[in-house]
Amino acid sequence: MTIPLSSVRVLDLSRGLPGPFCTQILSDYGAEIIKIEDRTGDPARRNHPPIAGESAQFFSVNRNKRSLTLDLKTKEGQSIFKKLLSNSDVLIDGFRPGTMEKLGLGYEILKELNPGLIYCSLTAFGSTGPLRFSPAHDVNVTALAGITELTGRHDGPPAISTVQISALSGALYAVIAVLIALLQRKETGLGQYCDVAMLDSSISLLAYTLAEWSANRNIPQRGKERLTGNSAYFNLYETSDGRYLSLGAAEKKFWEKFCSGIGKPEYIEIHKEESRQDEMIEEIQTILRGKSQQEWMEIFGEEICLTPVLNLDEVSKHPQVQNREMIIKLDNFRESGMDLALPGPAIKFSDISCQETFEFPRTGQHKLEILEELGYTPDEIKLFIEKEII
Repeated sequence: MTIPLSSVRVLDLSRGLPGPFCTQILSDYGAEIIKIEDRTGDPARRNHPPIAGESAQFFSVNRNKRSLTLDLKTKEGQSIFKKLLSNSDVLIDGFRPGTMEKLGLGYEILKELNPGLIYCSLTAFGSTGPLRFSPAHDVNVTALAGITELTGRHDGPPAISTVQISALSGALYAVIAVLIALLQRKETGLGQYCDVAMLDSSISLLAYTLAEWSANRNIPQRGKERLTGNSAYFNLYETSDGRYLSLGAAEKKFWEKFCSGIGKPEYIEIHKEESRQDEMIEEIQTILRGKSQQEWMEIFGEEICLTPVLNLDEVSKHPQVQNREMIIKLDNFRESGMDLALPGPAIKFSDISCQETFEFPRTGQHKLEILEELGYTPDEIKLFIEKEII
């Protein structure tokens, strides 16, 4: 099997979640990732909770990378950066627009040094528009995108998603942008600037919601739309043991089997009658509270779109998840006595493999070898250390 991105070198200036998640995906499929940190390291290293002396969150998005500490505010630091960039393919920047330009390292300057450079900027709001300089976290962007207002029960307040929707959708679009730009560079020999915004990425996920809004001509209501709790056939139901089931019987054939299984064949013909949904939801909920989650799963098996609502421990032990190797546990991680759980690579190929190692860089761990690869002498490297350039 081949590792397709093994000839690609990526310089990663990002920190936190979005950029590192993007570069980790590229790393999984062979790209060399050089994580450029300031001398105190990525702030995400200090997030709680810790494991083996550093943040568990940091380990979740920074496997298989090399770390170089570098002060980009100094002339020497910029000289090292430019030398490294001249032999790199991709630069990921997670700063607010204008930051790299103030350092004299904007795209217009860097592309003169490396015409084939693919410069991907991953920001909250993009490089244009009235909010381009505004600070924001995932919680802010998701709210502005209209997702938070639509998340939660209809009789409760908006809810914050457990998944960082804006940050991670932005990361995924950044991966797509880099791969498209690499493909075009094969044709033109030239790189380009990729402007990826978390807000744009989040709004793109509202495809169904925007379409329904257009057709209904009404503002969507939290927990009251066809796919968010207003349909008997597409809902969450509590069982006798306080657990929940998720039902997705949008198709008539699945709805028929479900109604027969709960002893309500009279509901089959009123499947999608809007005026009967509340009535059916209430009655179905009463029926499903009569048995445990497991009992209902044994009754229906795998015949319909019905799954248990699982906690993470149950997810990690589920045979489907184990078969796909989607939760990887590193036992006694760094001799901490604790196991580290990580998501596995999400794309499986027939003839492409991913990197199987799970190594995590310590702050500046690879600075000496990277500078040696660039041709710096031991005396020059010693001077950089003394001057706190690296």
